[in-house]
Amino acid sequence: MELKKISFPYFTITMRILHTADLHLGQTLYHHYLRDDEHRHFFKQLKEWILEYKPDVLLVCGDIFDVPRPSSAVWQEFTKTFVDLHDACSDMCIVIIAGNHDSPSTIQAHSEIWKLADTYMIGSAPPAIDTSARWEENYIIRLKSGYIVALPFMANDRMEVYQRLLEYVNSENENNLPVILTGHLTITGSDITGHSDQIGNVRAVDADAIYSGFDYMALGHIHRPQTINHADLIMKDEVELSAPVIRYSGSALHVSCDETYPHSVSLVDVDSHSGKIRIKQLWIEQLRHFYTLPLNKEESFTSEKEVLKELKKFAADHTNGYIRLRIDYHVDLSSDFNNQVYSILEEGGNDLRYNPKIIWTGKSEDKSDISQIDNSVIDVAELQQMTSPMEFVISTLEDYPTLTKDEIIDTFKDIEEFLMNQDN
Repeated sequence: MELKKISFPYFTITMRILHTADLHLGQTLYHHYLRDDEHRHFFKQLKEWILEYKPDVLLVCGDIFDVPRPSSAVWQEFTKTFVDLHDACSDMCIVIIAGNHDSPSTIQAHSEIWKLADTYMIGSAPPAIDTSARWEENYIIRLKSGYIVALPFMANDRMEVYQRLLEYVNSENENNLPVILTGHLTITGSDITGHSDQIGNVRAVDADAIYSGFDYMALGHIHRPQTINHADLIMKDEVELSAPVIRYSGSALHVSCDETYPHSVSLVDVDSHSGKIRIKQLWIEQLRHFYTLPLNKEESFTSEKEVLKELKKFAADHTNGYIRLRIDYHVDLSSDFNNQVYSILEEGGNDLRYNPKIIWTGKSEDKSDISQIDNSVIDVAELQQMTSPMEFVISTLEDYPTLTKDEIIDTFKDIEEFLMNQDN
């Protein structure tokens, strides 16, 4: 077996991986801001890294799309992008797994044609384990440099599936090649900074419960880049660890204004099975940043006049970005406040985007907030992973005043379809 060498001393690479996740293609922020150009900006960087590092495999670990049923235009952009990435490095294998935001049946339906471009799309989770069916072959990708055990998001923990697949691979791994495992789930103790409060109700898996027959577990779902049980290494550009390693690459873009940390793609080099792993964070340059005004985190606006004055000044000094406001709860805003904000941003001629969900500071009290977004849609992706979806809906009905019975029924039909696909 021919091994690739790089300049790092005492480290011979058998397998090289580019690991990313949570693309959320087709995302629309605050109801009307499309992010197509931000995704193109990310993929331009990803292509440059592919050309520079020439990985054996590109892993995309779930939440490819922002909604289960993306538009045809979003699908077309996805196809164009990944054909381009494949052409940039024709020797590179691409592995894409479905996340909780994706439709598993739709991802799986596209899998056969994509194999022609050495791209493996894994949408549907394994059925109930049947030792005679050789179902394992649908989730194992054999490369000259090692094995990829590709598992998508699963509605239940199903640790027996991980164990069975890893045992299956290790029974034939006579050359001691690296074994890479994928997943889209929440690991207990992971840093969920930037996610909604409801993620605390999501099923979490203890890292110790995962069978230890892998070298690197490439995860999606949590948006902050991190290596499990190594919180001190979050901002390290480059580290070397002993296998096994469990890591979230983090999302490609800042998916919300609460994700104030840097995002990255993980370049992962593995020397052998049960060997050494080198992780290099390739920091993503975001096309648009998120700002909360006032910029001083200790301050809040104390009048509407002050808000509008500061907005005009900010708009004159910044060409693009997303803006959110922090205002003292004593401030009463006029009924056309949002329209005034939009007008200021438009008059500046720059690409500044407004998040109308204000951060109110000071004493907590009931306050009618004319700036809040009309939350009229339940997030199916979040409900799919709740320990008790009905309890979640009941507890949050007050936050969804415009929900109708039909919308609730449609949401749970989507969940039912997802669960049926998991069982088939």
